[in-house]
Amino acid sequence: MDYSEKVIQHFREPHNVGVLEEANAFGKVGSPACGDKTEMYLKIEDGIIKEAKFMTFGCAAAIASSSVATDLLKGMTIEEAKALKNEQVIKELGGLPEAKIHCSVMVEEAVRAALEDYEARQK
Repeated sequence: MDYSEKVIQHFREPHNVGVLEEANAFGKVGSPACGDKTEMYLKIEDGIIKEAKFMTFGCAAAIASSSVATDLLKGMTIEEAKALKNEQVIKELGGLPEAKIHCSVMVEEAVRAALEDYEARQK
């Protein structure tokens, strides 16, 4: 399977890995297609994502997608984060093989789950 140099870079040295203890938004999803799992942790202040971390158990594409997504999320408003789509993650990575597109979808779903968690906590 051919991965872009950026996928390989984010897999070998992923950004923002770990549990974010001060997170006020958390999402956890899994991919039935391959058994991968992603946990997304966000710290949101005044409607802005100040910090984003992840824990992903999966293949190179899943880890790279999570790494890029957390980079993209930092500084976004909640509304901008809600609009984050897997296609943006794929573009940032320089593409993903067709068989690995579901990894970027899983990350999009983890972000959405974290944002839903944040909104539920605000009520």
